[in-house]
Amino acid sequence: MALTPSNMLPLGTKAPDFSLIDTISDTTISLHDEKGTKGTVIMFICNHCPFVIHVNEGIVKLANDFMSKGIGFIAISSNDVANYPADSPDLMKKNAEKQKFPFVYLYDETQEVAKKYDAACTPDFYIFEEELTLAYRGQLDNSRPNNGIPVTGTAMREALDTLLKGEKISEVQKPSIGCGIKWF
Repeated sequence: MALTPSNMLPLGTKAPDFSLIDTISDTTISLHDEKGTKGTVIMFICNHCPFVIHVNEGIVKLANDFMSKGIGFIAISSNDVANYPADSPDLMKKNAEKQKFPFVYLYDETQEVAKKYDAACTPDFYIFEEELTLAYRGQLDNSRPNNGIPVTGTAMREALDTLLKGEKISEVQKPSIGCGIKWF
């Protein structure tokens, strides 16, 4: 379990557009289909990473708490499924159903979207303002597998609350840490 930090895409970056297959509905979904009216969270996750497994319940709770406030949530898996079959689209769908994801779970088969976002790890989190300008990138909270700190989503909750108040999110942001994206 190698620790890989976020690359910390520059704040102010415009969200790169994409259209990917949603493994839950088996339909093509674009960024603009799922963007929120007040902001959008894009998460690079996968099925097998212990860091993602550790926070799954927390990201579902976060999404359930903020989607009704105009925040869109999009999860994307970009892992190489030939070498990591646990991350295949059919198992992504099963995992989404098991976890009760209230958001789409998209498959980035070519890894092009992960590269556009400079995603490095799972989980890797991004918050974009209403006009899809990057306002936050980094960790969900300080919890990690086996560190004894409960998953609360504190860092992202504070950032989303600040965004919803129309205030500027602090530029002091701590990178997410997780498994490196499995590139081919």
